[in-house]
Amino acid sequence: MAEVIAQEKQGGKSRQRKKRIGIDMTPMVDLGFLLITFFMFTTNFTKPNVMDLGLPAKGPVEPTSVIDDKNQITFIIGKDNRIFYHQSNEKDIVKYGLKETDYNGINVARIISQAYESAPKKEIFTIIVKPTDEANYKNFVDMMDNISLAKKDRYGIADIKHWEKKVYEDMIK
Repeated sequence: MAEVIAQEKQGGKSRQRKKRIGIDMTPMVDLGFLLITFFMFTTNFTKPNVMDLGLPAKGPVEPTSVIDDKNQITFIIGKDNRIFYHQSNEKDIVKYGLKETDYNGINVARIISQAYESAPKKEIFTIIVKPTDEANYKNFVDMMDNISLAKKDRYGIADIKHWEKKVYEDMIK
């Protein structure tokens, strides 16, 4: 604790005793270590949630099979938090157009499940995600999370084709 040490001067006149005050800092240091220990034990250290992306091997790879329109579903991520999907080719998309949904995991998972169930070859069913230039990163991450919730391992990220972009631009007007 605190100590008061009195020293007397030797020699000449001594008018006043000089007192030196010394403070023992040991209890303060102990308290500091106790606080640090307390906060370390009560704090949760969490790992960031990261989703693994299956990237293709480097080098030229020839496609082994062509995926039919009914064995895939394409999601187009647009501006203003809008998402569209289709299961058509260039000719059919003009007739049927794009369908719109929201980023609710239940809706996207239901759409993916319905497309999977109606696919002729379920083993090659593929989800294709095509973000537009106006799409934001948060919506892309939400879409990847929705694919993960649907428990589908076969998906790809591609650029939007010119005929899809034309139909998309007609939809957002």
